[in-house]
Amino acid sequence: MTEVIAAEATAAPTRPMFSDRYKAYVLSLLLLAYTLNFIDRTILATIGIRIREDLHLTSAQMGILGGLYFALTYTILGIPIARFAERVKRVGIITAALVLWSGFTALCGTAGNFATLALYRFGVGIGEAGCSPPSHSLISDYYEPKQRASALSVYSFGIPLGAMFGAALGGYLADWFGWRTAFWVVGLPGVALAVVTWLTVKEPPRGHSDPAVAPQTDKPKATLWSELKEIGAVTKALFMQWPVLNMALGVTITSFGAYGSGAFVPQFVYTSFPLSLGLTGLLVGLVMQGVSAGIGTLVGGFLSDRLSKRSPVWYSLTPAIGLLIAVPIYLFAFTRADWRLMFFILLFPGIFHYTYLAPTFAVAQNAVPAFRRATATAILFFFLNFIALGGGPVFAGSLVDYYAAYSFAHGGVHDVWGPLGGALAHAGGETLMAYVGIVTGLIDMVRGLFGPAAHAIAAPHAAGAFVTLCPGGRAPAGAAPAAAAACKSALAWGSQQGVMIGVCFYLWASVHYFLGCIGLTKVLRRQVAI
Repeated sequence: MTEVIAAEATAAPTRPMFSDRYKAYVLSLLLLAYTLNFIDRTILATIGIRIREDLHLTSAQMGILGGLYFALTYTILGIPIARFAERVKRVGIITAALVLWSGFTALCGTAGNFATLALYRFGVGIGEAGCSPPSHSLISDYYEPKQRASALSVYSFGIPLGAMFGAALGGYLADWFGWRTAFWVVGLPGVALAVVTWLTVKEPPRGHSDPAVAPQTDKPKATLWSELKEIGAVTKALFMQWPVLNMALGVTITSFGAYGSGAFVPQFVYTSFPLSLGLTGLLVGLVMQGVSAGIGTLVGGFLSDRLSKRSPVWYSLTPAIGLLIAVPIYLFAFTRADWRLMFFILLFPGIFHYTYLAPTFAVAQNAVPAFRRATATAILFFFLNFIALGGGPVFAGSLVDYYAAYSFAHGGVHDVWGPLGGALAHAGGETLMAYVGIVTGLIDMVRGLFGPAAHAIAAPHAAGAFVTLCPGGRAPAGAAPAAAAACKSALAWGSQQGVMIGVCFYLWASVHYFLGCIGLTKVLRRQVAI
């Protein structure tokens, strides 16, 4: 395989085979596919409010549906699909994946219980596992090393774009036609895009945009041992080199917090303010994803490519600084009592937060040879999504249930954050006070989780009371107004705490990105000419 691939690279013409216009067209189609990927993946966060009410589910169960069950198939199948993509036409894999995940998304609209919906989410994960590894590999063959972070930032723009449309469209569809229709509407367009992709996207030679490499004469057979060796070589490149390892840890920890908090932001907004589900989805999608996160994703790629001309360390330094700035802005926003002020503030933190995506993916692509790039993305995504997507929503959902039960059992008492709550409520513009409050508040929270108070909260008469008296997070039809208000208040406060704790993970991730600066120049210059 490597003999054929190396020969393709050295035999590539001196002039580009594809015009800039055609490359932009291909990148646009891949962006659209990734947008549909994230619409189908994240719409559950918005319409999940209706699903949990209809099927009487808990926040933890919604976290499992949106995270763990999806992530299991997505991560496990990602590596074998990527190995397949190193040998066959990548466009065919992307096309088949589009049809598969779109079909299972539409089927989610027919689910009548938790088990059936979980089964369909497994199917969505199987399809989406075939999207990014071959797409990253294609993009890296269309664009040279110094343009890859920029090109990958355009592709990664599908994350905020998909989340925006998933939130905005899903909310209004659920309000007007029900959550089942929302799944059908967002699922079926992927089949049409699959046909267009198959008919119009050409397969570039492996390593087409890389500097010429020496031909290799060893052609490994497609045996289990050769595949394990390839996986081992890529794993070593990603996790046995200090700067790449720290960037992988950075993207994983950031995503853990983002998937966890993002899964319950719509629930927090909907239960905390007098807004319809449609308007909630529109505001969350447009402000947090479409504007803030979208700008940050593009800025991260283009800015790091530009600054890397001075030093490649900016691929890691850009997200390190961005995450550090974003955290206090997020926390300040989520503690505002006025939803208008909150969403105005939320226009800004995502610009800094989402600078982490493209530089990290570019480093992963540039750290391995051309014939291992789909595998590099799959292994990075396996590590990232198994922990972040599989654990983040479940962790945050459990926290939401935990704090909601505490509030409900203690008559609406909202004081377990201690110093953190006080610091944030009175932070104003005093960033240092906010950080001190975060640290001391998190210490108090951990002590509460494992101390005597935890046993009281977890007791059947506390947590059980909330689940029994507030099925699906709201009081049953016909319940007294006081009971309905107590359920809603408890769920709102629990959702706020889950979201805020998730955001705090960005501080931890920032540390790893700073550590990733050490030795990054040497690693990248050893692989490609920067």
